[in-house]
Amino acid sequence: MVRAFRLAEIAERLGGEIAGNPEVSVYQVATLENAGPGHISFLSKSRYRRLLATTRAGAIILSSADRGATSIPRILCEDPYLYFANVSRMFNPEQQARPGIHPSAVVDADATVSPGAQLDAGCVVGAGAHIGDGVIIGAGSTIGERTHIGRNTRLHARVTVYQDCEIGQRCLLHSGAIIGADGFGLARDGESWLKIPQIGRVLIGNDVEIGANTTVDRGAIDDTVIEDGVKLDNQIQIGHNVRIGAHTAMAGCVGVAGSATIGRSCTVGGGAVILGHLSIADHVNVSAGTLVTKSISAPGTYTGAFPADDHKSWLKNAAHLRGLDAFARRLSALEKKERTK
Repeated sequence: MVRAFRLAEIAERLGGEIAGNPEVSVYQVATLENAGPGHISFLSKSRYRRLLATTRAGAIILSSADRGATSIPRILCEDPYLYFANVSRMFNPEQQARPGIHPSAVVDADATVSPGAQLDAGCVVGAGAHIGDGVIIGAGSTIGERTHIGRNTRLHARVTVYQDCEIGQRCLLHSGAIIGADGFGLARDGESWLKIPQIGRVLIGNDVEIGANTTVDRGAIDDTVIEDGVKLDNQIQIGHNVRIGAHTAMAGCVGVAGSATIGRSCTVGGGAVILGHLSIADHVNVSAGTLVTKSISAPGTYTGAFPADDHKSWLKNAAHLRGLDAFARRLSALEKKERTK
């Protein structure tokens, strides 16, 4: 059951200034459009300001500059969206482990499972694996041999972690995530392909979140490394020997090819592709749908998407693009001729 909090209690925990009745009680967060009297909402973007006139929210989180934008009881702060995130965490705390092993779970005799861990129905834990205190292993998940899962990490149902991988503390892995599958390592052998054994591991730091159906391949020789605080959305592919720096976030359907190195505190928009063996500097923002074909050595925002247009115009522009090389050669020749006059 969700507990209600008075605005005074929220501000005492999280800071901020209260304008209006501090005794107003709220029990959940909601959008301005859908909030009711028991909800607290927030305004962080000016395009939603019009909703302040019609919202039924019991309280609102605003920036200090918007103090007079409404008479509804409100908490004033520097960053309303961050403050909202912390309030939501108050109302919706993370699930805590209910210690115990379900009778249908299969745990190898050589595995170590903390008495404070929770293993749900149908789990499989391989020989030599270590499951830390407060860990939750969801139904049907598989933990490979000699794999280490750190304290208070949660795996939702049907997560697969292959052998010899390491996952740090307070991580969250969503259903369908696969950690440590073979990288795409092949050598040409005449008309066929020879598989190269993938003998590296996957090493995941603390406070990492990995989305549903995201795959992180093990290294070919060295390890694939996901540093502390990385956030990976759903359906992302991380190739072998990739290294992702701390606190980098990637949106859905990103693809990172083998041996790429991504810096710290980067963002990668949905559907972007980063080719193999490239290096991306710290604090780089890659826009959605961008194809990164060369290393990026300086922080900043990089965009390579070709915007959508009506089909006829798009075909015409694409034809122009195909002719750019010939046009550039003609222009260069004209400039050279002009210089020799």
